[in-house]
Amino acid sequence: MRALGLDLGSKRVGVAVSDGDGRVATPVEVLQRTGDRKADHRAVSALVEEWEAAVVVIGIPYSLDGTLGPMGRSMTAEAGDLAALLSVPVETYDERLTTVTAERSLREQDVRGPDRRKVVDMVAAAVMLQSWLDGRATGGEMSGTEDG
Repeated sequence: MRALGLDLGSKRVGVAVSDGDGRVATPVEVLQRTGDRKADHRAVSALVEEWEAAVVVIGIPYSLDGTLGPMGRSMTAEAGDLAALLSVPVETYDERLTTVTAERSLREQDVRGPDRRKVVDMVAAAVMLQSWLDGRATGGEMSGTEDG
């Protein structure tokens, strides 16, 4: 089962995809927000079709204490909007610290500041999606909820 992972941001959307067996997540691209939410969602819908994804996993930025802040509530609402639009299930998943992990990984690979900023969102999406895939593979508890 191929999964599409999204790291929703206010300016960019990081996109990652799993292999067909749902074992390995790979960063694929960063969508620039257009200012038109419906157009952005159509772009996501096109990616679902292009990659033949069976599920979309959206990272939700929970606070370290497990609560949802304003950004988390906004992303949860957007996940609901996408679930209403897309023809595949949409799940949310706790993405705490994925951007920090992605930044650290890119720094360790000597990816410089400007170049790192161009790819960090899709790497964060891959970190989040890999965590979701690993949780499914081990049958462990998942931190997210199913929205669609």
